[in-house]
Amino acid sequence: MRTMGISAIAVFAAWTMVTVVFAMQHEATVDKGKVLFNDTKLGTNGKSCNDCHRDGTGLEKAGLKNDLEATVNTCIKKALNGKALKKNSVEMQSLVMYIKSLGSEKKPAGKKAPVGC
Repeated sequence: MRTMGISAIAVFAAWTMVTVVFAMQHEATVDKGKVLFNDTKLGTNGKSCNDCHRDGTGLEKAGLKNDLEATVNTCIKKALNGKALKKNSVEMQSLVMYIKSLGSEKKPAGKKAPVGC
């Protein structure tokens, strides 16, 4: 009887770990957004968001837009020749989180930000 209890706890612990790892992989984060921002796989022409917006320059106020997802998809479709992301996808939410985080970083004064796409 005691062996069954220990086995049940072990199975429950393993299931919990798998669930947590799965959730972490499917959770939007700023770090995932930064990786996607630099990834050429968002499009088909070998470019990334970073090619136009070097290290996020010029996007400091982009996080204030009401429909940032639409703007991100416009850039993906037009500048990267890619396929639009679903608004509620982990990828889109991660990109949005990363772009919004750019507004909280201090940029050196005196340099004019380039215009985007």
